[in-house]
Amino acid sequence: MFQMPIVDLLERGRELAESGKRVSVLWQYPDTLVFLARGREYRSEFHINPSDETMQMIKGEMRLHYRTAEGKEAVAVIPQGSMIYTPAGTAHSPRFSPDAFALISERKRRDGEIDRFHWYCAKCDAFLHEEGFVVRDYAEDPVSKAYRHFYDSEEFRTCKNCGEVMPAPDAL
Repeated sequence: MFQMPIVDLLERGRELAESGKRVSVLWQYPDTLVFLARGREYRSEFHINPSDETMQMIKGEMRLHYRTAEGKEAVAVIPQGSMIYTPAGTAHSPRFSPDAFALISERKRRDGEIDRFHWYCAKCDAFLHEEGFVVRDYAEDPVSKAYRHFYDSEEFRTCKNCGEVMPAPDAL
């Protein structure tokens, strides 16, 4: 018989903070992916998920930057104890402090589905670069993988529109 998991989110959040990791996968079953995410010191990319996603702030506040249908950047503030629904294909950038954490629920990736990550110029808002990955196991932290690849290349970080170079953060 299947044992339904019960998770103490506050305890798991403390463990996540102590571990130094960014993601703690709670379960990955055939159609469901649920994980606890800890905030980052710095986040600049917009993630484009191939499935719908919900984010619930367990501790702290999130500023969810997203791209509108017109391509403009907007921000939704999600206070502690609140949640937000993000439809598949919405470019979004959840930004919250390293001592905060959120519960994320989404459909587990299907074979061959690609998670995409976009960066935009901070000066003129022009598109800079896209990274794309097939994510088989979310515990591998695809955001950190995308960051390393993007920030290791000055070419990727240089705006072809205005010449601005996005600086690499000290800690990825």
